Amino acid sequence: MEDQKSSHRVPVTLSSASVYPLSVHDAFAMAKDVGYDGIEVLITGNAASQSADALKKLMDKYQLPIMAIHAPTLLLTQQVWGSAWAKVERSVILAQAVGASVVVAHPPFRWQGTYAEGFADGVQRLVDTTGMKIAVENMYPWRARGREAKMYLPHWNPVPQNYQHVTWDFSHAAIANTDSRQAVEDLGQRLTHVHLCDGLDNGKDEHLVPGLGTQRVAETLQYLRDVQWSGTMAVEVSTRKAKNAGQKEEWLGKTLEFAREHLSASSERDPMKQ
Repeated sequence: MEDQKSSHRVPVTLSSASVYPLSVHDAFAMAKDVGYDGIEVLITGNAASQSADALKKLMDKYQLPIMAIHAPTLLLTQQVWGSAWAKVERSVILAQAVGASVVVAHPPFRWQGTYAEGFADGVQRLVDTTGMKIAVENMYPWRARGREAKMYLPHWNPVPQNYQHVTWDFSHAAIANTDSRQAVEDLGQRLTHVHLCDGLDNGKDEHLVPGLGTQRVAETLQYLRDVQWSGTMAVEVSTRKAKNAGQKEEWLGKTLEFAREHLSASSERDPMKQ
């Protein structure tokens, strides 16, 4: 059993969101330099992020796979790829073209009409017809004048919903004051993808380096290690405040070290404990 645990390794990828507003090309370069296992591509207005041919060339150049595609379902990507369903459907097509196994999507806003009302069923139909894992990400409540504004349908929290696949983001969990360790256990096999970061319960989506926030990130990763979780992980740490490229790489390197330390079996971390 110990040998089996030691051989199980969760791939740790770098989300191109971590280097935003730099390009997906920069994400590949940094991921290669730091030693990541692959890439998650956030679809933005950047042409290369939308092109299977361009992404395949980057995969060949840097010898790194793309393991996840993040659909352009963010507020900042409203103008990318047209209608709400087109964003998800085109993301699935792109993921298939580059060999990614997961598409990350945010839950819809209430004002998105029939898309929001039929979102859960529509996602499941796409999963069934394409075989792609469409992992709906946890978000957080929006507050105005001390009261929660109901922004998402069916909800910002995917745990009680019937999504087959879920992405868990620690920064979003911090804003929602949610215990990620418990949520991950509650999700069980529905947890397909993780956005590794940290956060504070201050209403800001900061995507901090793990250990700089209040989330039980280390304990959550250790739990995933112990249950031999078979999903994928993407580091989604904001580096916009970094002074230069070197500091960006330093933060991303620390996060990768954190991930591998807490995801690896104890015998891998300390050879004296064989």
